[in-house]
Order: sequence, then C-alpha cells, then structure tokens
Amino acid sequence: MAVFSRLLPLLLFFGLLIPIPAEAKKHDTGFLDRTISFQAVNYKYQVFVPEDWTPHQKWPIILALHGAGERGDDGVLQTDVGIGTAIRTNRSAIRAIVVMPQCPKHLWWMLAPMDDLAMSTLEQATKEFHGDAQHIYLTGLSMGGFGAWHLAEKYPGRFAALVVICGGIRPPAAARKAYPELAKLTPPDLPKSYSEAAERVGKTPVWIFHGADDDIVPVTESRRMYEAMKRIGAEVLYTEYPGGTHASWERAYDEPKLFPWLFSKSLGAPSKTAQTECQSIRRNLAGRQLTISGAEVGCQGEVGVALLYGRWLSVEATRKSNMQLRLLWSTIWA
Repeated sequence: MAVFSRLLPLLLFFGLLIPIPAEAKKHDTGFLDRTISFQAVNYKYQVFVPEDWTPHQKWPIILALHGAGERGDDGVLQTDVGIGTAIRTNRSAIRAIVVMPQCPKHLWWMLAPMDDLAMSTLEQATKEFHGDAQHIYLTGLSMGGFGAWHLAEKYPGRFAALVVICGGIRPPAAARKAYPELAKLTPPDLPKSYSEAAERVGKTPVWIFHGADDDIVPVTESRRMYEAMKRIGAEVLYTEYPGGTHASWERAYDEPKLFPWLFSKSLGAPSKTAQTECQSIRRNLAGRQLTISGAEVGCQGEVGVALLYGRWLSVEATRKSNMQLRLLWSTIWA
C-alpha cells in the first residue's frame, strides 16, 4: 500500500498526458457567437447548435433572416425575435443548425451585399457544423420575408423548402422611400411581377404565413405569391391569421406541424446524369469557361468549387430559359 501511495502522483501525472479521444471531447452547443469577414468587413452572427450535436453525422441547416427591427452590429439582437424565441421555447422541435446573420441598420436583406453575406454565413456554418447539403432550409420574417423570396429567386434549387412570414416581393412604400436602391429593385405592382417571381423560385416547397390585419406589410403580398406559386404547380401552403397583425411570426413558428413539415423536405441526391454534368462543369471551370451548356442540372445550384488565379472561388449556377448556366463568381477567401 505504501508503494502504491508513492506511485499515485506519478500515475496521475502521466494520466494527464494521455490524449482524450476526439469523440470524448465536449462540443460547444446552444447559441454561439461567430464572425465572418466579407468584402473586407467583419460581421457578427449567431449559430444555434443542438445540445446533442455531433460531428459524426450531417445536420439539417436553416438560414433565418430577421426583420428590420433587429438590424444592428451586435450579432445578438436577431436572436430575440422569431425563430430564436421558438428555439428557446421548444428546443426539441428544432433539431437543426440555425444560422442567424444580422443586417446593419442602414441596409435591407434584398440589397447588395447583404444577400450574399447571408449566403456566406450559411456556407461557413455548413462547413463548421456538418450541415447537410440536401436539407438546407430558408426562413425569414417581415424584412427577412422579403429577403427570403429574394434569395429563393437568386439561388433557385438551393433550398429544400422555404418558410416566409409576412413578406413579399414589393417592400412597403415607406421602405422604398427611405432606401432609393430598394425602390430600384422593386418590381411593378402588376400580376406579372408575382408570376415571374414564382417562376424564378421554381417548385421549391413553401409555407407562407401572414396576419390578415397586418398594417406594416400588406397581406396581399402573401396572397399574390401564394396564388403565383400555385399556378406553377409548386407545393405551397398558406396560413392567414384572421385579425392577426404584423407579428404573425409569434404564431407561425409555434405551429406544431411547421417543423415536421419543413424537415420532411429534401433536395434529393443528384441523378447519375446530373452528377456527370456537374463533373463536366468542374472540368470546364479549370479552363476558365464562364458559360456552359447543359440540361437541367441536379447540382442544386452549387456546381462546384474551382481553384482559379490562386484563389478559391464559389461557383453558383442559375438555370435560364435557354438552358444555359449563368455562373456567378464571388471570392470566398484568398
């Protein structure tokens, strides 16, 4: 026993030198602070990570866009309204990575570069937290609802499903007056504008929410987009709250069927033909070709990453009516 007592300190010392297996390490979960450098500017944002998160599986991932009242640069305010509140109320209902970027006070999600900033936070969080590329979802409320439709149009096929709350494609007159650049992006108040927006979004499943008595964003915005999405044959649900005012997100994110519906949607694996086309696109990128012919590509918007001019460039593809792929280039990192 005396010998053991003398050896115990040495055993404890050497025990500390034994590396802990990676799977035994505890990972940070909950609401996590993150920062992204975008166009030489640092932006703070939040990522919610479920308590049972593990790097040994892929996770559904939600990009959530806040409203005008949560704009700022603290990187936290956007978690106090909408999906952040829903997470705190019932974490078990939202077993997904939730990415919550923050828009500065003088901008809108529809305005450059905020739309691409939001996508960059999604890409960064997807890589860090093992996001599942087949289960990427987009939601937004109020200003974020307009941003959600905007991103769905700009990146068709990128999201497995959308949840749009009191949004639309024509921002309120007060916003257009305050932001001249926003007015330039606003389509005419014509039925054709909504039909064209729906065509650009494509058949991505969407659940739309709005309060019937919303005095900030006209309920007609959601009604028109609902009808337009129905006309193109998309899976679209619409919930309008009688007597409901602008803060319809309080009831929307609390709908018991919402998240089961959302997580049931998947982009699906690309077909063999699509995979061949994607590989062909990646090869052509090495030759610095900017336009590539092809059938309807199953790369779901992201056709690969090319190393050109010593920089990694993100390559996005948008299907046009002539079946050409227009490539949008943006530097992710030097």
